[in-house]
Amino acid sequence: MRIRIGLMAIAMTFSAEPGGPGTQSVYRLTQSVLMAQNASPPDAGQRFETAARKIRRLPPEAFPQLPAGVTKVLRRAGCAIPQPFGMSAPAIRGKFFDKTNSGWAVLCSDGATSRILVFRNDADASPEELAKAEDKNYLQGVANGQIGYSRMISTIDRKFIMEHYRAYGGPKPPAIDHNGIDDAFLEKASMVHYRYAGKWLELTGSD
Repeated sequence: MRIRIGLMAIAMTFSAEPGGPGTQSVYRLTQSVLMAQNASPPDAGQRFETAARKIRRLPPEAFPQLPAGVTKVLRRAGCAIPQPFGMSAPAIRGKFFDKTNSGWAVLCSDGATSRILVFRNDADASPEELAKAEDKNYLQGVANGQIGYSRMISTIDRKFIMEHYRAYGGPKPPAIDHNGIDDAFLEKASMVHYRYAGKWLELTGSD
């Protein structure tokens, strides 16, 4: 209100001065300043919604290291693999069910939510699903004021699991004899998924 009154006073003074700018010119100046003053900042919620629509997702065929059977399952499930901002996130390899068989884990997005599909081996046609979450929940501010997707999975071993348990506490891990999956919100925190006695346990990751 004070700014508005001040501008009006300036307009009256300028228009009254000999050789000063005309009333219409000062009016346009005043209106321009008021419009700039009243302009609202970009809505943060809208920026995040826009960023969610721009998450980069790659088709299974973009990962030639995947066995044909795994690619077929992913395609049938309508999966695309979301990529963290400025990074490349591949499908990961590991012994996730036991210490003998090597399989795969893939973050599978349907365009709005993602879950981890875990394959026992190269021929597994019925992968187990876990950790389903909305993709927009993994957005955060990144470089230069941009908003980027920040979920990523990686293969981890006994050393990683025990070091993080000793550092941060949490559920006591069982005997570790195969790989786990670190499910990370990059630069924030992570959770370890470890299969034991037929169930997926949630163990301590990064803090």
